[in-house]
Amino acid sequence: MPFQNNQILLMIKKILLLLIAVSVFSCGKKENQNTQTNTSSNTGNAPIKVGLVFDVGGRGDKSFNDAAYAGLEKAQKELGIEFEDIDPGNGSDRESALRKFAARPDIALIFGVGFIFTDDINNVAKEFPNKKFACIDYSITDPNTIPPNVLAVEFKEEEGSFLVGAIAGLKTSTNKIGFIGGVESPLIKKFETGYVQGAKYSNPNIEVFTSYISVTPDGFKNPGKAQEIALSQYTKGADIIYHASGLSGLGLFEAAKEQKKFAIGVDMDQWNEAPGQVITSMIKQVSEAIYGTIKLLKEGQFKGGIKVFGLSDNGIGYVYDDNNKSLLSKDIIDKVEAMKEKIKKGEITIK
Repeated sequence: MPFQNNQILLMIKKILLLLIAVSVFSCGKKENQNTQTNTSSNTGNAPIKVGLVFDVGGRGDKSFNDAAYAGLEKAQKELGIEFEDIDPGNGSDRESALRKFAARPDIALIFGVGFIFTDDINNVAKEFPNKKFACIDYSITDPNTIPPNVLAVEFKEEEGSFLVGAIAGLKTSTNKIGFIGGVESPLIKKFETGYVQGAKYSNPNIEVFTSYISVTPDGFKNPGKAQEIALSQYTKGADIIYHASGLSGLGLFEAAKEQKKFAIGVDMDQWNEAPGQVITSMIKQVSEAIYGTIKLLKEGQFKGGIKVFGLSDNGIGYVYDDNNKSLLSKDIIDKVEAMKEKIKKGEITIK
C-alpha cells in the first residue's frame, strides 16, 4: 500500500508541474503579442498626430484661433491625421503646453498659434531638437536665430489691410473711418499701417481714428473694451471700423449692430457676426498654412525656415461674395482689384 500511495503522489506532482509550465508559457506568449502590437502602433502604420496650442482668446474666437482649428479639421478629413489641442487660457502656460506635447513620443508636429509664441517655441524646440515645430505669425527679428526644427510662418497682413482700407476709403460717406488693434505690437501695427495707407490711397481726404485695447495679450480677449472704443469712434463720425483684435472684435460687431454702422472683419469671413454691417473681411489663410504644413510633414518634405504668405500666392485676400456684394459696388471692386495687381507687381509699396 505505501508503494502505491507514493506512486499516486508522484503522479499528482507531475501533473501540477505540467500545469504550471503550460500557464507560464501561455502568459509569456500573451505578453510578447502585446509588445508586438504596441511596437507596430508606433510605426508608419499609425496616423500622424499633431498638437496645437491656441493663442489668447482660444477656440471660439470666430477669428484667428478658429481659422487654425479649421486647418486641423481639414487635415484630419483629407490627410487622415489625428490631433489634440490645448487652450492655455491667459497665455501664461504657453511654454508648458508646448513642452507637454513635445515630451510625447506620439506627437510628430507641434503648432504654436500667434506671435507671442515666438520665444516659447524657440526654447522648447532647442530642448527637443528631434521634434518638429511650426509657429503661425512667428516674430522674425534675425532669421539666423530660428531653430532648424522650426517653421516660421508669416503673412503679409499689410497687403490685405491695404485693400480693405481702400474699400473703406471708397465706401465711406463721412470721410471718417476707424481701426481697433488688440495689442500694440509690431505685428498689429502692420494691419494698421496697411489699412491707413490703403484708405488714403483711395481717398486722400479721409481721416482715420486708431485705438489699441492693450499693450498685453489680454487685448485679444476683451470684447467689452473693443465695443467701448468702437462706440467712441462711431460717435466721432466714423462710419466704418476695421479690427485686428481676435476675440475682442466681437465687441466691434455689437457696436456696429447697435449703431447701424459698418465694420470690417479679420482673419476669416466674419459676415455672420453682424450680417448687413460687415462690408468685407481681410482674410489670412491661417487654415491653409496649418493644413499645408501638415501635408509637408506627411509627404516627408517638412523643413525648418521661413514661409511667407501674401497676395501673390493667395495667402492674403478680402471677402467679396453673395453676402456682401450688395454693399460694395462694382466700381469699388474694380478699383480695388486694380490696386491688388499693382501691389503684386511692386507698383504700390506698403510701408
